[in-house]
Amino acid sequence: MQSIDLIRDNLAKSADRVLSRVDEMQEHCVVFPTPNGGGHTIWVLGHLAYIEALIIRGFLLGEPNPLAEWEELFDGSDVTGDVTRYPPFPEVLAKCREMRAWTVAFLDSLSEQSLDTVSANCPKGHEETFGTYRLGLQFVADHWYMHRGQLADARRAAGLERMWF
Repeated sequence: MQSIDLIRDNLAKSADRVLSRVDEMQEHCVVFPTPNGGGHTIWVLGHLAYIEALIIRGFLLGEPNPLAEWEELFDGSDVTGDVTRYPPFPEVLAKCREMRAWTVAFLDSLSEQSLDTVSANCPKGHEETFGTYRLGLQFVADHWYMHRGQLADARRAAGLERMWF
């Protein structure tokens, strides 16, 4: 197996495993995962979409982030339970799926060798994480897994059944 196939598989599995946890959460999208707050479902989805666009479009390709207007809502530490401060849940979920589809299409345009292309706009000091297409694409898949636990805890806090995979 080439690493491009592993990255493709990681992108697919991370999306499937994360998004399977949100199907039932629309009515519970601002239930905090802990009594002390944290990233609830709508925030996690918006954060995943915003960061994916930032990394792929901004860091790797040097393009403007198509979700730049979401920065304040989904890239800061101020997570509010006021649902009116967020775009509608279906819109956030659709953008999350759209950004992942764009990433997969971008990956599909690459070869194994082109994964080592140097990122166009890697933040200084973060070359080990975002310095090449390979690193940035793998981080995006990993980032979804990093937030999977918050979604699982938000489901549990909302009283929904635990999911195993």
